[in-house]
Amino acid sequence: MTSKGDLTKARLAESMLELIQTSGYSGTGLNAVIEHAAAPKGSIYFHFPDGKEGLGVAAVELAGKEFETLIAEAAVSAGGAAEAARAAIEALTTIVSESNFRLGCPVSVVTLEMGAESERLRQACATAFESWIAPTAALLEASGVDAGEARSLATVVVSTIEGAVIVSRAMQSTQPLIAAADVVAELVNQRCQTIGSTR
Repeated sequence: MTSKGDLTKARLAESMLELIQTSGYSGTGLNAVIEHAAAPKGSIYFHFPDGKEGLGVAAVELAGKEFETLIAEAAVSAGGAAEAARAAIEALTTIVSESNFRLGCPVSVVTLEMGAESERLRQACATAFESWIAPTAALLEASGVDAGEARSLATVVVSTIEGAVIVSRAMQSTQPLIAAADVVAELVNQRCQTIGSTR
C-alpha cells in the first residue's frame, strides 16, 4: 500500500515535471511546485533534502519513464518498427497540440538549461534519453537490423523526435512533428526492407 508520504513525493515530482514543461527549469520555483502540488510547505525538503536539484532529477526520471511507456505501448500496438515509431510520434503530436504547444519534452528543456551547470541533472537527462534509445534499438533488432546499426538508427530516431517537438512548439504547428513521423517511418521501413531483401 502506498503511504501518504509516497503520494506527496510523487505529486511533487509530477508538479515539477509539469511546471518545467511550461515555465522551464530555471523559471520553476519551489513555492510554485508546492502550490501546484497542494503540498505542505516543508514537504519538499523532507522528501528532497537536496532541494530543487533533487526534485529536478525526480521529474526527469518521471518523464523518462512516461515516454518509455509510450514507446512500449506503440511497439505492442503497431505492426513493426516503422509503425511503432510513427505511433509514438503521433501520440506526442497529440500531447503537444492539445496543450496548445505549451507542453513539450522536459528532458530537452533541462538539458539545454542545466546540462552545463549540474552534472547530476545532465546525467539524469542522459539516462532518460538512453531509456528511449535502448528499447527503440531493441525493436529495430527484432526487425533484423544489426545491433550496432540499430543503436545508431535508434539514436537518430530519438534525436529527430526531440528536435521536431522543439520546432513544433516554436512554430506553434504540428507540421514539423508530422514531417518527422513520415521521414522516420520511411527511414526505418527502408532499412528493414533492405535487410529483408538480402536474406
